[in-house]
Amino acid sequence: MAEEVVRYEQRDGIAVLHMDDGKANALSPTAIDALGAALDRAEQEADAVVWVGRPGRFSAGFDLSVMRSGAEAMSGLVIAGAELFARMLEHPKPIVAACSGHALAAGALALLASDQRVGARGDFKIGLNEVAIGMTLPHFAVEMAQARLSKRHFARAVAQAEIYAPEGAVDAGYLDLTVDAEDLLETAVGEATRLTALPGPAFAATKRRVFGDLAERVRRTVHEELGGS
Repeated sequence: MAEEVVRYEQRDGIAVLHMDDGKANALSPTAIDALGAALDRAEQEADAVVWVGRPGRFSAGFDLSVMRSGAEAMSGLVIAGAELFARMLEHPKPIVAACSGHALAAGALALLASDQRVGARGDFKIGLNEVAIGMTLPHFAVEMAQARLSKRHFARAVAQAEIYAPEGAVDAGYLDLTVDAEDLLETAVGEATRLTALPGPAFAATKRRVFGDLAERVRRTVHEELGGS
């Protein structure tokens, strides 16, 4: 069930979403539904959100078993993922990603959809690897990358599928800082707590101004490209 993939924990006003599918932490339909439900819950009862992956794996991206099961299933999954990222970009509460390991493809997009990104140091791979595995990056993903990545890295990261270690991911724009793995969650919760000190209505309204147009483009382009309504 969905709640087995994402465990919701409340810590002094911070909603901590522990994602762990026991494998690569793929964004499956179940995981996307669970994350969406957790974001809805957090909007009502929390001051900020932390999304943390399992040790060594933040997310390997969209579930390949679904992506390979036919055009309709693939389109449905990608549209659902894009809707989740748009929801994150519009979420009125601060979202902090605790990148616990590898974050590839849609896993990297989840970092781009978060307000603050803390990464665990280690031999981890972070980036948009679609071109390297023979896939064309969807328009909505290019929009997100262009908005959040460093201009110096944009072409390399997107068209050339460059993959980064955590420290390089900070310079590229996937992460904001790195810490030792054992300090990851507490640092991410601390960052979330720091952001809750900002006046909530002003933060939410300004976030909408910063990312509202991007969220609209994400939704529009994914539906135009993949045939959603």
